Amino acid sequence: MKNTLIRQSFLGDRSDEVLDGVVVAVVGLGGAGSHVVQQLSHVGIGTILLVDHDRAELSNLNRLVGATRRDAVNRRLKTDIAASRAKAVNPEMRMKRVPLKWQQAMPELRDADVIVSCVDSYSERSQLESFARRYLLPCIDIGMDVHDAGDHFAIAGQVAVSMPGDLCFHCMGIITEDDLAKEQYGAAGGNPQVVWSNGVLASVAVGLLVEMVTPWFRSSASSLLLRYEGNAQTILPDSAVEHVRGKECRHFPPGEVGDPYPLWIGDAS
Repeated sequence: MKNTLIRQSFLGDRSDEVLDGVVVAVVGLGGAGSHVVQQLSHVGIGTILLVDHDRAELSNLNRLVGATRRDAVNRRLKTDIAASRAKAVNPEMRMKRVPLKWQQAMPELRDADVIVSCVDSYSERSQLESFARRYLLPCIDIGMDVHDAGDHFAIAGQVAVSMPGDLCFHCMGIITEDDLAKEQYGAAGGNPQVVWSNGVLASVAVGLLVEMVTPWFRSSASSLLLRYEGNAQTILPDSAVEHVRGKECRHFPPGEVGDPYPLWIGDAS
């Protein structure tokens, strides 16, 4: 893969080696996650952890990158579909498939350098960020929905970066107690998704990840929220976040890291 990355040399000296040494966990391999995995294989990320318990269905084919009609009819695991797509681009890529719910993959997730969250619900997003915070892992989250705007539907979404020690998703207003209580999305059907908006958000997330791990330019290691207006095709920083920038996160105290329950080795007696 090294010789094929020559046009990425602007990312910095030995950036190909840096990217090859990075371990990225992608949690959720549907509309957004399938885009992310494909792009990470092109970029040259060395190791990807693929986490999703779900299988392809016919209703996924409007957005699931790499899936075929045969995959959907045969109910093929999304982890296998993502792995096949990535390996076709970069046969040297190392990957681990975990066809389980992410809560059952915690030991594997702890070995990641970055977690990319492509989960479907507010509660899952909140739980995954809590896990990432406990192990001091950056978490890049992708979310989108379609809302009824009266005379038309409006596509909206966000890409958010949760950095340990900085603002969390609650601080940035992405997750509220009301969201968690109602677990309510837009009015265009259950978890509405379209391939182009997922592609836009996934591309932004991959760009932020590459910026995070390479010496491309000196970026600030801080939490970030970018808002996507799909009808206007714009992505802009959320101005409300700037009003809380620099404040201490109240939701994740800095001392609450590591395993909540230590594993005893040997005979405790």
